[in-house]
Amino acid sequence: MGWWQVNADTLARSRFVLSPFAETFAALRLLHSGRAAHPGERAWLHEQLPGYRARLAADPVTGPLIRAGLGRAWIADFLSPAPRDRETFEEAVERVRATPPGRARAHLRVSLAGPLPAPLERDDLPEHAAALLEYVWRETVRPSWERRRRVLEADVVARTAQVGEGGWAAVLDALRPGTRWLGENRLQVNPHEYPPREISGAELLFVPVTPKAGWVSWEEPDRYAVVYPCAGALADRGGRPVPAALGTLLGTARAGVLVLLASPMSTSQLTAVTGQGLGSVGRHLRILLDAGLVRRRRSGRSVLYSRTAAGEALVEASGTAGTAGTAGVSGGDGAFRS
Repeated sequence: MGWWQVNADTLARSRFVLSPFAETFAALRLLHSGRAAHPGERAWLHEQLPGYRARLAADPVTGPLIRAGLGRAWIADFLSPAPRDRETFEEAVERVRATPPGRARAHLRVSLAGPLPAPLERDDLPEHAAALLEYVWRETVRPSWERRRRVLEADVVARTAQVGEGGWAAVLDALRPGTRWLGENRLQVNPHEYPPREISGAELLFVPVTPKAGWVSWEEPDRYAVVYPCAGALADRGGRPVPAALGTLLGTARAGVLVLLASPMSTSQLTAVTGQGLGSVGRHLRILLDAGLVRRRRSGRSVLYSRTAAGEALVEASGTAGTAGTAGVSGGDGAFRS
C-alpha cells in the first residue's frame, strides 16, 4: 500500500480546498472511461461524450496522449499538478502548458510503465494536453461550475464538521476507498505498493470533486494533495427516493429534505443537493423543526440539521408502508446539470 508519513502539526494545518482544475481533470477521466457511477453521471456522459470523442478524432496526437497519460500504472504527473488554494482554472492549466517537453515524455513513460508510442515522441505534448483540458473545462464543466461549486462547498462543510466531532482519523477513513489513517503518523493514500513518503512540514490539501474519482498529486517537497469524490448524496441529486406516503403527508419537496437528513447537513448542503432555493429550504426546515422532526446544532460557523427520533420513526414507517410510487428528492436532474 502507498502511505505518507505525516506528523501531527502537518495534519493540524491541512485544509480542504476547491479546485476547478481538479474538477476538470476528474471530468476528463470520466469522459475517458465512459463509465457512469450513478444516473447523474450517466446523463452527463450521454450529453458530453459525442463532442469529446469528435474532439479526439480530429486530433491524431491528443487521443494517444490521453490514453498514455491515464495509463496502466500511474497518472502522468504533469497532467494533474497538485492543486493550489484559490487557484483559477486558467492559472492551473498554464502550469500544464509550461511543462518541459522532456519531463512530459518521462512522466508518460512512467504512466505506461514502458516506452512511448512513436506518435508521442514530440515536443508539443504539454500544449496538446492543455488544449484538451481547456476544451473539457469550457464545454463540460464551466457551464455547471456554480452548481458544482455549491456541491463541493457542501461536502467541505460536512467534512469539517466531522473533524470537530470525530477527529481527522474518522474523516480520512471515509474519504475514498484505499485512504485511511493507519496510526503512528501514517496516512494510507492508496492500496498500491508504492514507497512511503515523508511529507511532514509540507502543505497537505484535501480536494473534493463531484465525479466518482480520486487520486494523489504533489509538488515535492512543499505541497501534497489527496483528491477524493464528494459524498454520494451530494454528487447524485436524484439518488434518494421519497416514499410516496411521506410525500403525500408532507409534500414531496419537504419530505425530500427530511429523507436527506439521515446524516447532519447544513442549509447550503441541502440547497446544493435538492436544487431548491435557499428560502424554500429554510421554510421546510422551520416547519420540520416546529413539528419536532428535525433538530439543529452549531458546528463552527455552520448550523447542521438532522432528524430527531420522531423524524426517524416517520421516515421508517412511511418506508415500510411501501414505496411503489416514489419521487426523487430533487426531480433527478443529475449531478452535472446547472
